[in-house]
Amino acid sequence: MTKIGVFDSGVGGLSVVKAIKKSLPKIEIIYADDKAHVPYGNRTKQELKTFVVPILKDLEAQGCQMIVIACNTITTTLISELRKIIRVPLIGMEPMFKPAAQLTKTGVIAICATPATLKSKRYSWLKKTYTKDIDVLEPDCSDWSYMIQTDKIDQQKIAELISMTCESKADVIVLGCTHYHWIEDLIKQIAGNRATVLQPELPVIEELKRVLSQLA
Repeated sequence: MTKIGVFDSGVGGLSVVKAIKKSLPKIEIIYADDKAHVPYGNRTKQELKTFVVPILKDLEAQGCQMIVIACNTITTTLISELRKIIRVPLIGMEPMFKPAAQLTKTGVIAICATPATLKSKRYSWLKKTYTKDIDVLEPDCSDWSYMIQTDKIDQQKIAELISMTCESKADVIVLGCTHYHWIEDLIKQIAGNRATVLQPELPVIEELKRVLSQLA
């Protein structure tokens, strides 16, 4: 049986595991997180590397034929370096700038992401490459991962932020952290018909299928 690893800092990646199992039920999935250091959003790059490398090496040692990095923060800050260290293919998750830019009619999109993702070079490159003529809002979601990880979700606070984003004419909201997938339905409910909500589980599954076909 094909064995893959899925890694995230905390509970966020479990939504990715659920989506993969639904599409690829015959695959064995080993899930790894880092509850000791979650959330990752305010960590330095060196801290993140120190945390993540041993976990990914352990997944590799357990026989995983590839690893899904179900963490936008790690993908945008470290995946190039990690690919030089980890021998199996790594599939990352990063903010969906390109499809958001293609979807928007108002010319305004919102990226909901952690501070570390927003500060990363990869994020800057994606933003520069795909949104040259588009306004990108970056609402302060810095405490969302903690709220979700600890199951202390402040719905009113989230509602105010999403409503403010929609009132600023954003008609596409990108979830740039897998923790946020757990409140996707809440965000869609708040946004209503004012904005489309995007997250990358389906594209990641398609990439997973593509890599699996090459390994077969």
